[in-house]
Amino acid sequence: MKLYVCTNKIIMKKILFLFATLITTLGFAQSVKLPQPSPSQTIKQNFGLGYIELSYSRPSLKKRGVFREQSELAPMDAIWRTGANGATTLTFSDDVTINNVAIKAGKYGLLSMPGKKEFTIIITKDTTVNQPPLYKQENDVLRYTAPITKIRDEAETFTMQFVNISYETCELQLNWGITQVSLPISTNIKDRVKADVEKSEAGDKPAYAAIALYYYDIAKDYTVALEYISKAAYTGKPSFGTFLLKAKIEKELGDKVSTRTSAMKCIELAKVAQNDDAVRAAKELISKL
Repeated sequence: MKLYVCTNKIIMKKILFLFATLITTLGFAQSVKLPQPSPSQTIKQNFGLGYIELSYSRPSLKKRGVFREQSELAPMDAIWRTGANGATTLTFSDDVTINNVAIKAGKYGLLSMPGKKEFTIIITKDTTVNQPPLYKQENDVLRYTAPITKIRDEAETFTMQFVNISYETCELQLNWGITQVSLPISTNIKDRVKADVEKSEAGDKPAYAAIALYYYDIAKDYTVALEYISKAAYTGKPSFGTFLLKAKIEKELGDKVSTRTSAMKCIELAKVAQNDDAVRAAKELISKL
């Protein structure tokens, strides 16, 4: 009887030891980090006087159908989160306009509905929609119908990017499979820049070069631009950038002699500064006279 009790105690001790060892092993187990099947991406694009920030996840085709009736990925005529995983969002630092609809600065959700020949792109106040049942049309800020363009090179991974960027306009481009659509976005900077220019003009130390660039590149008033760039060129330390802009303005005014003179001065100063880009730009300007 004593032997039986002793044996039971030994077995129980072994079981407790094994149990404690298992708990300790689990407690120190390392977690396994795996890559995202649909990796997330955030793009911050400078635009106008501010920026647009896009956050989304990027699924891949992996031999699955997309933008078709009952397709596994983004079926036609159904709300799509325009990505994978969480909700896709757009943040505008400044007010913008899309399809003549004014949109205030802020964060919005981006949804879409693929069709046979066009996409319906939706900007919504709800930034949490990651499944079709969560979508509520009453939260729509904008619906834009974008025609579909078929592209030659298939995009395996869903891609969004900002293209055709100017001071006041850009496009958000969507590419997946052989399908491409674009959302045009615009903003108004001219009034704000003009106000800053007028304030600088009236100040004690006008920013001559910046004012000249405004009149050259935005207002397109080359006579006034030349007036200010001439002041910039001969006030303070001469700059190759200033003389390059002066040459461009003089070219627009049809003054070939002055254009060449300013371009040569740009080359001289750029060589000292070891700026090959400015040298090339000035030489190209001279070659077009």
